[in-house]
Amino acid sequence: MTFPKKIYLTTSIPYVNSKPHVGHALELIQADVLARHYRLAGYEVFFQTGTDENAFKNVLAAESVGLPTKELVDRNAATFRSLAEKLNISFDSFIRTTERRHRRGVEEFWQRLRSDDVYTKRYAGLYCVGCEDFYLDKDLVGGLCPDHGTAPKRVEEENFFFRLSAYQQRLERLIESDDIRVIPTTRKNEVLRFIRSGLQDISISRSSERSGGWGIPVPDHRSQVIYVWIDALINYLTGQGFGEGDEWERIWNSETRKIHVIGKNIWKFHAVYWPALLLSASLPLPNEIFVHGFLTENGRKISKSVGNTVDPFRYIDRFGADGLRHFLLKAVSPFEDGDFSDRRINDVYETELANGLGNLVSRVTSLCAKSSFQGRPSGVLIRPNLDGLASALQKYRFDEAAQALWAEIAWLNQDVARVKPWELLRSGKVHELHAALGNWIEGIQHVALQLLPFLPESSQKVLDSVAGVSIQASQPLFPRLSGLPAESGGPD
Repeated sequence: MTFPKKIYLTTSIPYVNSKPHVGHALELIQADVLARHYRLAGYEVFFQTGTDENAFKNVLAAESVGLPTKELVDRNAATFRSLAEKLNISFDSFIRTTERRHRRGVEEFWQRLRSDDVYTKRYAGLYCVGCEDFYLDKDLVGGLCPDHGTAPKRVEEENFFFRLSAYQQRLERLIESDDIRVIPTTRKNEVLRFIRSGLQDISISRSSERSGGWGIPVPDHRSQVIYVWIDALINYLTGQGFGEGDEWERIWNSETRKIHVIGKNIWKFHAVYWPALLLSASLPLPNEIFVHGFLTENGRKISKSVGNTVDPFRYIDRFGADGLRHFLLKAVSPFEDGDFSDRRINDVYETELANGLGNLVSRVTSLCAKSSFQGRPSGVLIRPNLDGLASALQKYRFDEAAQALWAEIAWLNQDVARVKPWELLRSGKVHELHAALGNWIEGIQHVALQLLPFLPESSQKVLDSVAGVSIQASQPLFPRLSGLPAESGGPD
C-alpha cells in the first residue's frame, strides 16, 4: 500500500494506578525513533501519547494509600508525562482520559455505533481487575490470569454489549490481507487464530456502583460507565479533537498512515476490538499495529501488577536519557522479551557509548584542535542516506538499525587506529593528517545525522562539535562511570 507523506503515530496509554516502570520507557522510545526518523525523511508526522485514567484499579490504588482517586491519578499522570519529557520524547499531543475533551469524544463515539450492534443483557463472568478484562475458563492458566497470576473474581451484572461476532469475517480478511498490518508475523498469526476460534460479543460497560462511580457514564444511562478499554481506545481520536468539530479528520483519515505501537498483552483490544468498533462507527481503520515484547527481570515480566518494577528515572539519572534509549533500542529485541539488568546496561554504556562513539568523537576533535584543522563552514552538512535505516525501521527492527550505525562507528574507530594519527602529528605530516581528519569528520557527521532519531541529545552535541570551521576538543559525551546505579525514586 502506498501512502502520502503523512503519519499519525501513537503509543498505548498506560494505567496510572502507580508510577511508570522501565517497560513504559521502552514503548515511548520505540515510537519516538519512528517519529523522528519519518520527520527526517520528510514526512508530516503527528505523534501522540498519554495516560489511561478511568480504570477501576485506580480507585482501588487510591483507597489503598488513603487518597482521593483524582489526586492519585493527577499525581501519577504528571509522573508519566515527566518520564516522556526526560526521555526527550518528541510527542505532539499528550492525552489524559479524564480530560473533558476526551469525555465528549467518547460520548460522541458511543452514539455513532450502529444501534443494532449495541444491546443489554445479564452477564456472569470471571473478571481480572489487573487486566480490566473478562476471561473464559479455557483462557486461564491453572485457574489464574495468564498475565498477572491472580485468580479472577466472578462478577454478575447487566451490561451493554457490543456485537463483535458480527465482524468476524471482515476482521479476518483485514488482518489476513494486511489491510491492517500486524507486526511481527508471529503476532499477526496469534490475532488470526483468536479471530478464527470464534468471536464472542463483548461487554462494553460496567456497573457504575461497582466501579465506585469512576469513569465515563454511558450516555443516558448513568447507572453504567463505559468499559475502560473501550473508553481508552478512543483516545486515538479524542486527542485530535473528535467530538469537538471536524479538525480530527485532518489526522484520522483514510489517507494518513496510522500506526499504533503497543505491548504484546493488548493486541486483542487493538487488532480486534478497535477495528470492529471503528467499522461500526463508520470511521477509518488503523494501518499498522506494531507489537513489542516485554522487558523482564530474571525472566519475569517487569510489571506494576507483579510488583517487580524498575524505576526508569534511576537509569536516566545514571546513564542519561540517551544511555537508556541506546540500551533499549540496540540491546533488546523489538519483538521478543528482553532481560533488563544493571550489569547489562552498564556494560553496553561503557563498551558502545563511552568506548565507542564517545571515544571516537573525543579523539578526532582533539586531533583537530591540536593540528589546527580547518573544517567545513558552520552549518554545511552532508545529507544522510536514510535508505538502510528506512529498510530496518519499516520492519520495526530498531536493533538492526542501531547495529548498522554502530558498525560504522566501529569502522571509523578501526580506521583511526590503522592510520595512527598521533604519529603523523608528531612527525609533522600535517597535510596527510588533515586529509584523514577530513574523512573522519565527514564520517562522524554522517553517523550523527542518522543517529538523531536514536540519540537526539548526544547526536546534536556531536554535530555541533564538528560543524564549525575551527573544531575544538569536545567535552566527554558519555562520562566514565564507577559502580552500578544506586537506588533512587522518580519524581512524585
